[in-house]
Amino acid sequence: MSGINLGSDFLNYIVRQGFQPGDRLPSIQELTNDSHLDMSANKVREQLEVARTMGWVEVRSKRGTRIKNYAFTPAVRLSALYAMACGESFESFASLRNHVESAYWNEACALLRAEDLDVMQACIDGANEKLDSPPIHIPNPEHRLFHLTVFKHLDNTFVLGILEAYWDLYEEVGINRYMDYSYLRRVWDYHAIILGHIINNRFDDARLAFVEHTRLLRHEPGNASWEMERG
Repeated sequence: MSGINLGSDFLNYIVRQGFQPGDRLPSIQELTNDSHLDMSANKVREQLEVARTMGWVEVRSKRGTRIKNYAFTPAVRLSALYAMACGESFESFASLRNHVESAYWNEACALLRAEDLDVMQACIDGANEKLDSPPIHIPNPEHRLFHLTVFKHLDNTFVLGILEAYWDLYEEVGINRYMDYSYLRRVWDYHAIILGHIINNRFDDARLAFVEHTRLLRHEPGNASWEMERG
């Protein structure tokens, strides 16, 4: 795939020179003097900043610039945030996430290990403890971890990127502000049902329970009822 033109001389240089995750890139001055890269220092800085924003490189004062392991998440998150800032709805991205999670559900469940099921049970226990202890705390970290654990071993960086970006956006747009106690209880009751089915290798039943729990009716304070496809 090294013959692909990435539309960036800097990114093309990284790929064609064979840099791998963890490798340190030459300094900006060294790059401008490299015969394989005919770019000014300002141009290198511009394209380096794009790579940093996309999460492909990290820049640290003492370690220099190093290649990071590829992740789809930063690009998806930034693009979706920009889309929502321009008027696109979070619900559209939530619908995408729901369909992706449902499509890969059985494949992902088949890869789960005993320790993963323990993590999911701990999420349920921790969430119930938060809901039972005044003042009530919304168990968003447990919610995120429960779902992402299901797909932990799925070898598909694009699927994982969409799912991880969904939870980042979920927090960014402040969905938690509109959750009421009864809704949270129903959500975590569903999570217990989902885990029970997975433990008993009933992956189809677990997937159906997931689909059902994304369709829970919710009410935004002060407004008419609205249906959210969220997990």
